[in-house]
Amino acid sequence: MVIRSLSIALLVLYLAPAAAQNELKEKAAASVDEQYVALTELSDKIWSYEEIAFRETQSAAALKAYARANGFTVTENVGEMPTAFIAEYGSGKPIIGILGEFDALPGLSQATVPEKQPLNEGGAGHGCGHNLFGTASLGAATAIKELIEAGQLKGTIRFYGTPAEEKFFGKLWMVRAGVFDDVDVMMDWHPSASTKVSVQTGLALVDFVVEFKGQAAHAAADPWNGRDASDGLELFTTGINYYREHVKPSVRIHYDIQNAGEVVNVVPDYARVWTRVRDGDRQGVQVVYDQVKRIAEGAAMMANVEYELTLISGIHEVLVNRTGAAALQANLEAMGPITYTEAEQEFAKGIQAAVGKPEIGIESKIEPLEETQKTPSGGSTDVGDVSYVVPTIRLRATTAPSGTPWHSWAVVACGGMSIGHKGMKYAAEAMARTMVDLFTDDDLREEIRKEFVEDLDGYEYDGMVPAGPPPVDSRF
Repeated sequence: MVIRSLSIALLVLYLAPAAAQNELKEKAAASVDEQYVALTELSDKIWSYEEIAFRETQSAAALKAYARANGFTVTENVGEMPTAFIAEYGSGKPIIGILGEFDALPGLSQATVPEKQPLNEGGAGHGCGHNLFGTASLGAATAIKELIEAGQLKGTIRFYGTPAEEKFFGKLWMVRAGVFDDVDVMMDWHPSASTKVSVQTGLALVDFVVEFKGQAAHAAADPWNGRDASDGLELFTTGINYYREHVKPSVRIHYDIQNAGEVVNVVPDYARVWTRVRDGDRQGVQVVYDQVKRIAEGAAMMANVEYELTLISGIHEVLVNRTGAAALQANLEAMGPITYTEAEQEFAKGIQAAVGKPEIGIESKIEPLEETQKTPSGGSTDVGDVSYVVPTIRLRATTAPSGTPWHSWAVVACGGMSIGHKGMKYAAEAMARTMVDLFTDDDLREEIRKEFVEDLDGYEYDGMVPAGPPPVDSRF
């Protein structure tokens, strides 16, 4: 009888912390529910502002206003970027951070209808769902703030408003400013066509601009007096395209010709091309970058023109933390998947029909925790650089149907209506629940940090940004 009583007592002691933790998670989820109308309004405002990199003045202002209204202390102009900010509440350790983006993409203006229909012809649009991204993260941070304010959690919650992810990678200058250095664990999410914990590394990259400068002349009367800058540009891109045969399968090279002359009867004296090189890790990117720089030099020599190569920025691949990922996965499975109405499924099928994909609607499910692939695929993100400074847990939540081309009008359409709003709410709740774990479970934080240190394996982070201020007023 004594042994049985002792066993029951030990069981109660074991279950009590878990029960208290679950109670806090339910309170955090309730907070997200209570915020839902306000978060939807905030997301729709940012969706309508459609502001591109470093021009997100109204979007940042709206997020800061929401943070201040909910009791956060806001620090502006972080890393010398007017639209970068930090919203913080609480004091002491642990410090849990959460990232939020809010920039749009040029040329993707779109109404909330399942066929291509620009709201503003030629205008920008949230083709990556960043109107949902920053809003959900701030909603999750607010839910945690309320628990700290009530004395039910101890520590500091910190929301990072991070601009210009789509073009200049604003987080790089925030890393350089040291604003992540004291954070214990970082949370992050991204809109997606599926709901799962993100455990793939993505691609590292480097961005640079090559300018060619020659001598203008009349294209018919005296072309021999001209030195054609666009010849240099064409030889450069031709060299890149021949080089593609000799790179690893993980390498991606893109370019955008921004200027190659104004009129046909003038030999152009100026040409410019924005170039982006990617590979599975920073080391691989450097090899390709060095060769492409040599191609630029050779192109200028062949065209008898001058050239200038300007580094814009470069980012690391993501350092995956599987310990943190497992904690997030457990919360997703406890929540269950997003559910959709018949009308939302019809909207999704309309999107799929418009982009030529199977009309299957949205799958309402949570993907299992994947293995982290040695050879990465997909896109790139400046979250990678953050993940080399602080252990980072990442989520993807469904905000558009499968088959939707990302960075397209179709994502904009979904992000301004209920499909996007539901994904936003789901992400906020999932991250808030996981942050409860991070605040209350010292052992979990210790294991996350241990994995982080082991994976770094002595690597000293070196950000790839040019000297001087961030390119807020870039001529590119």
